[in-house]
Amino acid sequence: MWTTPRRPEIQIELPHQRVMTLGAKTVIMGVLNVTPDSFSDGGLFFNTEKAVEQGLTMEAQQTGILDIGGESTRPGAEPVSAKDETDRVVPVIRSLAEKSKALLSIDTFKAEVAAKAIENGAHIINDITAGQGDPEMLSLAAETEAGLVLMHMQGTPRTMQKDPHYGDVVAEVKEYLLDRAQAALEAGVAKERIIIDPGIGFGKSLEHNLLLLRHLDELCSLGYPLLLGASRKTFIGHLTGRPPEERLWGTLGVHVLGAAMGAAIVRVHDPAPVSEALCVTDAVMAAR
Repeated sequence: MWTTPRRPEIQIELPHQRVMTLGAKTVIMGVLNVTPDSFSDGGLFFNTEKAVEQGLTMEAQQTGILDIGGESTRPGAEPVSAKDETDRVVPVIRSLAEKSKALLSIDTFKAEVAAKAIENGAHIINDITAGQGDPEMLSLAAETEAGLVLMHMQGTPRTMQKDPHYGDVVAEVKEYLLDRAQAALEAGVAKERIIIDPGIGFGKSLEHNLLLLRHLDELCSLGYPLLLGASRKTFIGHLTGRPPEERLWGTLGVHVLGAAMGAAIVRVHDPAPVSEALCVTDAVMAAR
């Protein structure tokens, strides 16, 4: 019989006197893109007022973390300056810090942007480069005591889907995440504040994504909470034939499976249906 060990309950102290609890209940991270060109919702919330309204709506739909990004990381995306990125996200973070009880995550690989975000109310840094995109990022995470998400990506957003290749994708992603976690520890980041993310869709083919999901329990056993972000991703479209805005059902399947295999956090665009699905999943996984 297939069994998955219970996720240990942990409490993570974060900036601004906040605490994140991970364990029996899968935490939902809501995607809040303050960009004109994200792959599935580009431009919808490219306005401070609309972005804040969407953040509050997601919070009401059982979202525990709002992940706010000012630079698209879709395949082929063009880079954005730190100033433009900061100008996009800081007003949203500042307003949500006043109006929302959700934890706030800044989705960036630039330490300058992350520093301004934390100064204005953010609690978590979500870095797709795992601290390799900016040499100051790991030390910033250590100094601010922010939560730190370290993600695996082969290449850059502009190049990652041109020809992704691995000898053993599961083994190589595991090795990379452990290496980056060790780099964070050496920079002074407390182990309990580190979260790992296999980077579904970031420099991976359909087969690579499926193999990582099939062996997600191995990644969950590395000693760090795992974040799974597969919402509306291209591989779901390859399997279902659906465009991004119609990939909810595939997204539900991936994240229910991921939570059952041990993922502590799921990053999604549609928190309301996901929260109901995970309510059932968590109850089943807690039954003994």
